[in-house]
Amino acid sequence: MIHRTLDNLPDALRRGALSIGNFDGVHVGHARIIERLLARAGEIGGPAVVFTFDPHPVRILRPQQAPPPLTDTARKAELLAELGIDVVIAYPTDESFLRLEPGEFFDEIVRRRLDARAMVEGKNFFFGHNRMGNVEHLWRLCRDAGVSLEVVEPVDVDGEVASSSRVRALVAAGRIDQVRRILTQPYRIRGTVIHGAGRGRKLGFPTANLAQVATLTPGEGIYAGLVPVDESAWAAAISIGPNPTFGENALKIEVHLIDYQGWLYDREIDVDFLSRLRDVRQFSSVGQLIDQMDRDIAAARLLADKRMCVER
Repeated sequence: MIHRTLDNLPDALRRGALSIGNFDGVHVGHARIIERLLARAGEIGGPAVVFTFDPHPVRILRPQQAPPPLTDTARKAELLAELGIDVVIAYPTDESFLRLEPGEFFDEIVRRRLDARAMVEGKNFFFGHNRMGNVEHLWRLCRDAGVSLEVVEPVDVDGEVASSSRVRALVAAGRIDQVRRILTQPYRIRGTVIHGAGRGRKLGFPTANLAQVATLTPGEGIYAGLVPVDESAWAAAISIGPNPTFGENALKIEVHLIDYQGWLYDREIDVDFLSRLRDVRQFSSVGQLIDQMDRDIAAARLLADKRMCVER
C-alpha cells in the first residue's frame, strides 16, 4: 500500500512503528531496519510504516548533484511491501517541507500526523533542515515525547557497509554479481520498447530496444536477466553499450527475450539483471558474433532457470 499524502490518513495507519528514510534500492541494510520495524510494530500492536520522500530532497536542493535513482517510488514501495511493510508514505517533497527544523519535522510528521509510538532508524540517520537532526537529536525528541527509538547498526556485505551509494557505484561499473548480494531483489530497470535498426531480428536474435529509463543504467556489458511479460518471466540476454562489430558507437540497451514471440513495441517492460556475462567487444566477422550470441543466450537461459527454481 502506498500513500502520497498525510491528509485524511486512515486511523489504522496511525499509532504504529515508523521508519523515515530514502530506502533507495532497498538493500540488506534496509531489510535489517524493516525486520526490526516489524518486530516493534508487533510489540505495540500497530502498523509498520515507512515514510520516504518523492522526489529525493537532493533533487530539489541541488539538482545538478542529484545521483540517478536505483528505484522509482512504485518499485520501492513494492520491494518494501515484499518485506512486510503495511504502508509506504511517499511524501511530496517541496522547499517549504525541507525548511522544517528537526524539532518541527518531528512534531509535525512523527507526532501530529502519524502519532507514532515507536521509531526504528539506521545509525547514520539525518533529518530536518540542512540535515541538522541526527540520531542523538532524535533520541532526545523521542524520549521527551514518550516514543521508543531503536537504532540499527549497518550491515556489512563482502567487508563493506551496504549502502545505496555503494550499490550505485557497483551498478554504474556493471558489477551486477556484487549488486545481487547487497540488494533484496535483482537490480531492475524499466523502459519503453522502441524501434531499432532491426539488425538483431535479421541475425535471428530479435531485441527489444529500451528508451526512457529513469533509473541508473548498468555499465556497458552483456548480461543475463529476467523479463516479466504477459504473466510469465522470460530469460533474457541483455546488451548495454555500442555495437562495434557494425561500426556503431551509440550506447543502446538491447534485450533479447529468449523464446518470446509477442509484440513489445511501445510497451513498458521491466528488466531484472542476474549476472554479468562478458564485456562488449568487436568481432572480426558476423559469424563469430552469432556464435558468441548463441553462447550468451545459453548462459543467460541457465542463470534464469536457476533463479526461477529458487523462487519456486
